[in-house]
Amino acid sequence: MADPGGFMKFSRAEAPKRPKPDRLADWHEVYVDQDPKEREKQVRAQASRCMDCGIPFCHSGSAGCPLGNLIPEWNDLVRGGDWSAASNRLHATNNFPEFTGKLCPAPCETACVLSINPLSGGPVTIKRVEEAIATASWEKDLIRPRQASVSSGKRVAVVGSGPAGLAAAQQLTRAGHEVTVYERDDRLGGLLRYGIPEFKMEKKVLDRRLAQLREEGTRFVTGCEVGGSSPGDLSVETLRSSFDAVVLAVGALRGRDAPDVPGRHLNGVHLAMDHLVPANKECEGDGPSPISAAGKHVIVIGGGDTGADCYGTASRQGAETVTQLDQYPQPPSVRDDERSPWPVWPWILRTYPAHEEAGERRFAVAVEEFVDDGDGNVKAIRLREVRVRRDPETGVREVVPVNDHVEELPADMVLLAIGFEGVEHMPLLDGLGLELSRRGSLSCGTDWQTTTEGVFVCGDAHRGASLVVWAIAEGRSVAHAVDAFLTGHSDLPAPVIPTALPLAVV
Repeated sequence: MADPGGFMKFSRAEAPKRPKPDRLADWHEVYVDQDPKEREKQVRAQASRCMDCGIPFCHSGSAGCPLGNLIPEWNDLVRGGDWSAASNRLHATNNFPEFTGKLCPAPCETACVLSINPLSGGPVTIKRVEEAIATASWEKDLIRPRQASVSSGKRVAVVGSGPAGLAAAQQLTRAGHEVTVYERDDRLGGLLRYGIPEFKMEKKVLDRRLAQLREEGTRFVTGCEVGGSSPGDLSVETLRSSFDAVVLAVGALRGRDAPDVPGRHLNGVHLAMDHLVPANKECEGDGPSPISAAGKHVIVIGGGDTGADCYGTASRQGAETVTQLDQYPQPPSVRDDERSPWPVWPWILRTYPAHEEAGERRFAVAVEEFVDDGDGNVKAIRLREVRVRRDPETGVREVVPVNDHVEELPADMVLLAIGFEGVEHMPLLDGLGLELSRRGSLSCGTDWQTTTEGVFVCGDAHRGASLVVWAIAEGRSVAHAVDAFLTGHSDLPAPVIPTALPLAVV
């Protein structure tokens, strides 16, 4: 039984970080690599803050974790020091808890009952406990390949090796199907590999899971564009004739641009992924990135996760200055109950480790122009204070200047991290007879099946750019649907339905 007074005995404590100068000098993860005994002691105390609530909103699919992680159960097992049972309970609902423990923004924590009132000391550090369980699971050799005892004789192709595709592949392989994952890049992992910087998750963490999937029987093919025409690519005809079902987990990587801003064409103005991908490849040993922030004044446009990734990457590349711009006003530091009451995802200021290291953030501003140095290179930006509003007649969002003052900031490199517009246009979709929705995503029925029979979709390709925890949840759910499609029945879990949405105030 959990200690109902644990949150009064122990204060909330995040994992300790390495000194800032050390973090900026390398690409290793920002958190201290603690001695296992000290880490387990600290995390057991943090797990003791969980009250095992009568209604645990933390693993509610609408307010908290879409995977339905049984958080109070593994918190109590950690409190008691039973790491083996905690590992089993965590892996029962999450294929890759070290991914979510490092990368998820933790809607479970904002839905924690201890988030209702700041006097509680703050929510349980669920994300820290989850990551600690995953780390201890590997250290204690608790994670073993789970191979199917019986083969179904059915073959499944998964296109895309991001978290959704990997989750679907692992579930289907364990159900006895012969699964092949196709990845167009030279290495596996999708955004986990080339979008997430090394300082947020070292790629050895990803490689360790990929080795487990291989031992279980999942087959991987890299450097293969399904529907492409280059040597080594796979035609749509061969895909359809060789497999009994296809899962599309191709992501939503079509970056949003700003073509209407004067000077967008200048050298030095890049989309965020054009900066992050080669930076990650450099960390993989592929040579220097052609887009480096070293010695430059860097402007990051966009206040989300991708912007923070660019921010931290530019700082480690040796930028002279880094400034992140957000057109929205600065959020409050604590939840505004009128705007976003508990347990919905709150509108608050989120500070990432990268923001603590260098640079500055500016709010309620927008770029009016990228300034040419006379040789076709960006040398500065012109900035205006703005407010965002909805047109009362059309409902269209507008960014409106609040005064006539124009500020000029030096800028040798500008990174556009203003979101994603959806699935990239690719020959595969045409070959399968699929069209994108108005949101740029692939629609599906209640069984996760697209309008083409036997072709399923999950993850960002279906939902739009979202959280890693939603990608894994959709991958697990589509595996259930594919298994039922192939065999008539499935015992695989399905934590979410295609129309599931997080609880929100609109």
